[in-house]
Amino acid sequence: QDLETIKKKAGSVGFPAFYMRAKIMKPDGTEAATGEVGELWVMGPNVTPGYWNRPEETKAAFHDGWFKTGDSARMDNDGHFYIVDRTKDMYISGGENVYPADGEAVLVSHPDVLEVAVTGVADAKWGETGHAFVCMRPGKSIPPADLRAYARERLATYKVPTHITILHDFPRTAAGKVQKHLLRLRIEEK
Repeated sequence: QDLETIKKKAGSVGFPAFYMRAKIMKPDGTEAATGEVGELWVMGPNVTPGYWNRPEETKAAFHDGWFKTGDSARMDNDGHFYIVDRTKDMYISGGENVYPADGEAVLVSHPDVLEVAVTGVADAKWGETGHAFVCMRPGKSIPPADLRAYARERLATYKVPTHITILHDFPRTAAGKVQKHLLRLRIEEK
């Protein structure tokens, strides 16, 4: 690809590899329209045949030979794919699909914020709302209410996390990935 195309497609993960096929599927089992977010499914000779000694998980991960990646994604008019978030991280607030990456990107753009992880939590009125866990930059602090106001200026109302918890660090895997399921456990323990 030329440099101009790369600049125009910033954020894209590109096209499927040779001998690979990819499509975006909606939860109802139909293919998503161009630009519409759904789950990325892939098929090809370099896709795993399944999970080692986990037949039930393998069965759940495949449909007619297509591997359901668990990634929320969209495809543009030129066939470029964009990863939006993890499907399992999406939550539904007041009937709207909310991708935590949207709230995370806005909150981490605050100059005093170092890192953010957003997860959906149960809510009596909306079904689910966002709960943001925030690590501040060394020597910085900001009240959660001010962070919510910052997010409200930059996000649709239903995407603004209802709850914000300031942490010193996140639980992580050996590879350094934030373990959101452990953050959700902190909420449930309260």
